[in-house]
Amino acid sequence: MRRALSILATTVVLGSPAIAQQVGEVGVDWLGNDIIVEAIKDPKVEGVTCHVSYFDRGVIDRLQKGNWFENPSDSAISCQQTGPISIGEIDLSQEGEEVFKQGISLIWKEQVVNRIYDKKNETLIYLAHSRQVQDGSAKMSMTTVPLYGQNVVWTKGKPQ
Repeated sequence: MRRALSILATTVVLGSPAIAQQVGEVGVDWLGNDIIVEAIKDPKVEGVTCHVSYFDRGVIDRLQKGNWFENPSDSAISCQQTGPISIGEIDLSQEGEEVFKQGISLIWKEQVVNRIYDKKNETLIYLAHSRQVQDGSAKMSMTTVPLYGQNVVWTKGKPQ
């Protein structure tokens, strides 16, 4: 079951702007449930890496509780400067833009990371949340990367 979801997630990820690389896996109980940690490089902001963690249900947990084809919507995110920052052409609107997404259910649910530029505070905001077809999800996590005082290169010119 986990392999099928991984293949589906990989298929979804390959069509998205950024690709996640698994860097950690922590077993949390004897049912085979794990916490997965992935590194995601922002494709339009060189020098920023985000680490996202999420819960991956094991086969025994899926058999016990049903809901065979989806993982919980919970996730956590932390983004940091990991090199010189060079910012490409990013969406400067309040909605920002999607940096990464992957399926966390067979069909209906996705884990998403959006980037928003806070011009007034010279900060990049990264928001991790899940997207569901119905009922949405209020579970989210947020992190920021301050640009103030950094030697940041804007490839299309700094927004005024």
